[in-house]
Amino acid sequence: MSFIADGLREAVRLIVTLNRDMLGIVAVSVTVSSVATLLAALVGLPIGYAVATHRFPGQRLAATILNTLLALPTVVVGLVVYSMLSRRGPLGFLDLLYTPTAIIIGEAILAIPIVSAFTISALKGVDRRAGETALTLGATPAQAAAAMILEARFGILAAIVASFGRVIAEVGAAMMLGGNIRGSTRTMTTAIALETSKGEFGLAMALGFILLTVAFGANIVFQWLQGFQE
Repeated sequence: MSFIADGLREAVRLIVTLNRDMLGIVAVSVTVSSVATLLAALVGLPIGYAVATHRFPGQRLAATILNTLLALPTVVVGLVVYSMLSRRGPLGFLDLLYTPTAIIIGEAILAIPIVSAFTISALKGVDRRAGETALTLGATPAQAAAAMILEARFGILAAIVASFGRVIAEVGAAMMLGGNIRGSTRTMTTAIALETSKGEFGLAMALGFILLTVAFGANIVFQWLQGFQE
């Protein structure tokens, strides 16, 4: 058990002294996860709105596919994106493999189904008459859509928070697409995996604590946006 105690002491030391390597890893992880979540929101929200509010052939199938993709394995996403971005792949000329951009692409793909599926659920709970009333009063389709999204804002915010939690905690795609390069693409999860395999539990424990703190902080922000007060 001594190695656990030693690891905890080292973790506390790294956090208290604001170790530069640790902070660099945290910065990379938070940055790529935030950008990926933003991209997922920009793509997933319109998809979810279209599926929830428009009737078209295959509407149920589209919703089913999005719900199925909630369980999409990260290593599968990593494999597909890797094959596209590798030098022998169709997008190899972009030279994006083993860069933060590659991780962002993979994580955004993981998060888009979450945003879309949760947006569908949130909008299904909104009275359709909200949008219809807005149109009757002279609103444009975009304004009517904004009115419905505003009514479903808490569910949509939950979708965004959930997608952020999904991507910041994933390791498979980040490892495959980023290569775990120190100072460039090493995220908290890939660093934890590496340090644990090396038997260096101090940094792994420190990053694990920070990862949990970031996830907790994201949920605190969500609760604050909802207007809950302790």
